[in-house]
Amino acid sequence: MSVLLDATTRLVVQGMTGSQGSFHTRLMREAGTQVVAGVTPGRGGVAVNGLEDIPVFNTVAEATQATDANAACIFVPAAFAADAILEDAAAGLSVIVCLTEGIPVLDMLRVMPRVRAAGAHLIGPNCPGVTTPADGVKVGVMPWAVHSPGPVGVVSRSGTLTYEVVQHLTDLGAGQTTTVGIGGDPIIGTRFIDVLSKFEADPQTDGVVLLGEIGGDDEERAATYIQERMTKPVTSFIAGKTAPPERRMGHAGAIVSGTSGSATAKESALRAAGVLVGETPEHAARLLVDRLR
Repeated sequence: MSVLLDATTRLVVQGMTGSQGSFHTRLMREAGTQVVAGVTPGRGGVAVNGLEDIPVFNTVAEATQATDANAACIFVPAAFAADAILEDAAAGLSVIVCLTEGIPVLDMLRVMPRVRAAGAHLIGPNCPGVTTPADGVKVGVMPWAVHSPGPVGVVSRSGTLTYEVVQHLTDLGAGQTTTVGIGGDPIIGTRFIDVLSKFEADPQTDGVVLLGEIGGDDEERAATYIQERMTKPVTSFIAGKTAPPERRMGHAGAIVSGTSGSATAKESALRAAGVLVGETPEHAARLLVDRLR
């Protein structure tokens, strides 16, 4: 079993006519994802090189009506990405994966209440996407070759660390049920707790690797949830131990202010909740595999 996406996922790609959108659409389809439509305003009906069999529409509403799409992947510049999310929510899509980085905070404050009211699951923005190896579904930019089906759930704020841990898990013979990159912007649609609750309810997920980083308090909130609600083992790695205070490191949400958001505080909270914290991403993967043996 998987969470968020499965074999029934029918994907519309916003921005499929652009260079990045078309490139990653080809890779998503090679992985097995059912890509049923592209959307670019004003370019409805055009043919995309190598994707000629996928129709392009002017609006998500048109694409959904014609193809029964139920999920979206957004490759749209930051200035237009908030409206792309709202268009997906209005069209009734259940899962929206937004890769765009740097959407203005005020735009996201306007978007989130409407996404919640529509009952949609927004992953991101500024995320690498979601993969479900057993069902051959990849939405986003994660490298498919490192994935393998198995019993481990992965949830992460960091894109590249996600790929690294997935590779280590695969090398250790521990495939993944679902891998979710929740995104690194200050306002995102899905938090650690949202994904942890899905993994806890999934009978095929036996354990979870959580990859955090400095900034915010999501990891501390996750620690409380793990301690109070989860029965499955969780291991973790927190990036940013050597980051200087008051300086943004990579992601917009990765900043330590005073003692808030530090790697040390996050690790302490997780350890207090019974989470085994790795010194490296590989160590976190090995700790979980050892727990599952």
